[in-house]
Amino acid sequence: MAAFVGIMAYSLVFIIRQDPNSLPRIGVGAFLFFASILTLSWRMVFIRIYKSTGQRRRVLLIGAGKAGQTLAELYQSLGTRSFYLVGYIDDDDQKVGKEFYGASVLGPSIRLLELIDIYRVSDIVVAINGEIKGTTFQAILDAQERGVDVMRMPTLYEEMTGRVPIHHLESDWIIRSFVDEVRVSGFYELFKRFVDILGGIAGMVVLAILFPFLALAVAVDSGFPVFYSQLRLGRGGSIFRIYKYRSMHNKTEEDEEGGMHATVENDPRVTRVGNFLRKSRLDELPQFWNVLRGDMSLVGPRAEIPELVGEYQKQIPFYRARLLVKPGLTGWAQINYGYVASVTETGVKLEYDLYYIKHRTITMDIQIILRTIGTVVRRTGR
Repeated sequence: MAAFVGIMAYSLVFIIRQDPNSLPRIGVGAFLFFASILTLSWRMVFIRIYKSTGQRRRVLLIGAGKAGQTLAELYQSLGTRSFYLVGYIDDDDQKVGKEFYGASVLGPSIRLLELIDIYRVSDIVVAINGEIKGTTFQAILDAQERGVDVMRMPTLYEEMTGRVPIHHLESDWIIRSFVDEVRVSGFYELFKRFVDILGGIAGMVVLAILFPFLALAVAVDSGFPVFYSQLRLGRGGSIFRIYKYRSMHNKTEEDEEGGMHATVENDPRVTRVGNFLRKSRLDELPQFWNVLRGDMSLVGPRAEIPELVGEYQKQIPFYRARLLVKPGLTGWAQINYGYVASVTETGVKLEYDLYYIKHRTITMDIQIILRTIGTVVRRTGR
């Protein structure tokens, strides 16, 4: 991507400024091509060397219960790993010596320091939900004094997946860690609003240019109306109305975007033109008006229907926490997980949303916008 952007930018400059002293386009193109090939080759070699020499972090899990096994199962599913999983520590005698998801329970917490020396452990991860025994807590403190890094299970889970583990969090998680960490600087909020205004204006210009063609296509394919509107929940639970190009048949207009029924792959309610609009995300162009008004942002969790929010918060822990920020045209969950069709999938998508809210920065917003452009080009919408 960097090579492609570089060569396009240089070509544009070359066309605008035809300076005889400038570098030849073929030379610049060849440089970017070979630099990309060599960089990718070196990274592949480096990863192989890094993995084979045991230089990765060596992680020991404290607790072989549900939280610890979730991490081990996740570790087994990863293709490229940034650490080596040594095993578990657990005070349950019945678990000692057993194996869960490819990792063995090495012993109780009283042997923690001994096992750290034997297996050259660099990190320990506390994967215990609920109260920790005094002896276990003291062993963890002793390990930390020896220079071993200590982290909690949710922190490593976020590092591995880019998501927040909503099913492995304690009830006061929002108060203890989340609320404090979601605070962002005033500069970030100002910059984000500035980018939203610029993006909203640009989007409205594109909407005006494409409107005659898209409106005619929708009308010819399935009649009027061209647009449909729907109430959505915004930041803090505020209600606002969004507008989109209609992509479903008139009789299912009230069910657009699923209403209380999630859109599925090859949904029969979607029209032929609507299918194109959804895959290219052009159906969402009118929402740039909501961005310009301040109801939405370019980047954030997906704006959801009030009735669905009420249902989901009964079934998915911490679901309403996604309302701490403005909804967005695109977001961390959209580019990593896409559309959902069940409560389970909605829970996974919420994990991505909460990760974004917790870690959002200007750089992350820009990354999401650039990746969204790739999604639009590939036409992977539904």
